Amino acid sequence: VDGGTETIETDGHWRAHRAPITSSDIYDGESYDARLEIHDWSRPGLDEREWSGVRVLDTPTGRLIAPTGPPVRRIEEVRPVAILTSPSGRTIADFGQNLVGRLRISVRGEAGHTVVLRHAEVLEHGELCVRPLGTAEATDRYTLRGGGTEVWEPRFTFHGFRYAELGNWPGSPTADDVTAVVLHTDMERTGWFSCSDPLIERLHENVVWGMRGNFLDVPTDCPQRAERLGWTGDLQVFAPTASYLYDCAGLLTSWLRDLAVEQEQAGGVVPLVVPSVLDAAPMAAWGDAATVVPWVLYRRFGDLEVLREQFASMAAWVDAVTGFRLGGDGPGYIWDDGFQLGDWLDPTAPPDKPGHGRTDRTLVAAAYLVRSADITARAAALLGREEDEARFAKLADEVRTEFQDTFATPRGRLASDSQTAYALAVQFALMPTAEARDGAARRLVELVREGRHAIGTGFVGTPLICDALTAAGAVDTAYLMLTRHELPSFLYPVTMGATTVWERWDSMLPDGTVNPGEMTSFNHYALGAVADWLHRTVAGLGPAEPGYRKLRIAPKPGGGLTSASAAHETPYGRAEVAWQRNGVDLTVRVTIPPNTTASLELPDQQDPFEIGSGEHTFLSACRAAEDDPRTEPTALDRTLARYAAQQQVRQDPAPQQ
Repeated sequence: VDGGTETIETDGHWRAHRAPITSSDIYDGESYDARLEIHDWSRPGLDEREWSGVRVLDTPTGRLIAPTGPPVRRIEEVRPVAILTSPSGRTIADFGQNLVGRLRISVRGEAGHTVVLRHAEVLEHGELCVRPLGTAEATDRYTLRGGGTEVWEPRFTFHGFRYAELGNWPGSPTADDVTAVVLHTDMERTGWFSCSDPLIERLHENVVWGMRGNFLDVPTDCPQRAERLGWTGDLQVFAPTASYLYDCAGLLTSWLRDLAVEQEQAGGVVPLVVPSVLDAAPMAAWGDAATVVPWVLYRRFGDLEVLREQFASMAAWVDAVTGFRLGGDGPGYIWDDGFQLGDWLDPTAPPDKPGHGRTDRTLVAAAYLVRSADITARAAALLGREEDEARFAKLADEVRTEFQDTFATPRGRLASDSQTAYALAVQFALMPTAEARDGAARRLVELVREGRHAIGTGFVGTPLICDALTAAGAVDTAYLMLTRHELPSFLYPVTMGATTVWERWDSMLPDGTVNPGEMTSFNHYALGAVADWLHRTVAGLGPAEPGYRKLRIAPKPGGGLTSASAAHETPYGRAEVAWQRNGVDLTVRVTIPPNTTASLELPDQQDPFEIGSGEHTFLSACRAAEDDPRTEPTALDRTLARYAAQQQVRQDPAPQQ
């Protein structure tokens, strides 16, 4: 070694040979012909006489941005829980868990025999259900070389599946012949949750598996069909949950850099997906990933640099949105021209029209403009950009005022009388007065109770609804929504055997058939954003200051739960909260990392108090789990009860004195 540098370049003198990988695609799968293997092809002395020449292509003109996130790795291996025979006689391996990755097979057979591996998330009528995959074949093929046991795993593809059909297998495969290899970005697990209700625990586990399957280099919407794109809106709503469960800062900061580059090329408009492979259409709640995701990363990881790096992107998005005026040329900020996704997949939307929900899409757009302008103003303040802080704070106030004038009454009723509309108003501080705020909160609670606690929100409202109910003082109402089993609800998919979060509340119908809509994914993390509420409110563990420099410990027992716990690896060490109810006695055990403090709120105390690092145990009075509400009366129920009481009084007058 002499310290010199040698550059090895590709040119027309290179040689090529057909490889055993005859085709490979993330949607359609990979085909491998083991008969084409050339042993020691990469070693010196190879006979190249049968190798062909190459053509020199032009250098790609795209702008390359070096990724800074961690690589994708093999993370886990899962063995089949059963080898099934379908009604048509096909052999299907059931892995017991909807996962993302590929198969590794061990097979013996004659040379030239091809094994065909098909993948799907669910069965329908006992057969592999591939309709939700769209045009994705999700099929791997292995052609044997012959001569003994052969072990093969694809290299450049992945699939979302629980079930794998083992087609044209020589002989009868056993559970020892196939292994599912789980793939995702190499992130460290940092967050955990448990409670006394196994269905809620399974819901949380479904959220974890949904994140694992969709954080595969790019935060995608789904991992199985002919899509698998980095949809901005999905990540925008899920970022708080993601940043608790895993250290995803590297992956997401790398993705945000890509977002900024794509946005710059689109003149400030954030694409629907990053990397951008669709037309760059401005979309409220989706484009707002440019502001919300950096803010979440700052709040959860305490890294101010992410705001510094992304501030130009944040400001450019807000400035772009303010250009979409009323009617396209009016003086206001209400964004009512162009298509909007709105509260996507509201459960009342028809299967073939997922954007046709109950909430006015212009209301959603205006609410998010307030939110993004407010976030950008706060980021500017932290970065010492005083002029930008004043400009965006003024914009947030102006849009908030126009929101109130356009969509709200003085007493807090909204033009869209929906759960999502009121959740936005409560959580984004959109109402001008205490009367309006209280009115909006009361109406939200009324809507949920009138709907018998059925979830009534889509992608936009779901991350907010339980927090909004809690802020309205109706935590029991939130618990009743959480613990509902009937469709639509958080736990309905769990009762149907789901092992990941579904795209639709009813991706599978009660009779076991698949929703007839064109888009029906069984691994879509967006609706799993409720897990952030489980962490912060049910268990009671959340950040009070950026990077968990100060924690907020505020458990709110309810829902019939007798215990709950959460743990998170903060930048300062492990933080934990665990509570248990024994009758009316509540025991709360807390671990606060070194060099941090926490604000503790207990159910029987009005004011929080501070505690320092270390392990602590607190005793508090609370309602017994068996006394938690199992139902709540609606306004109609209360009216009928009063009427019945009045009728009873008329029939049974007071005795004469």
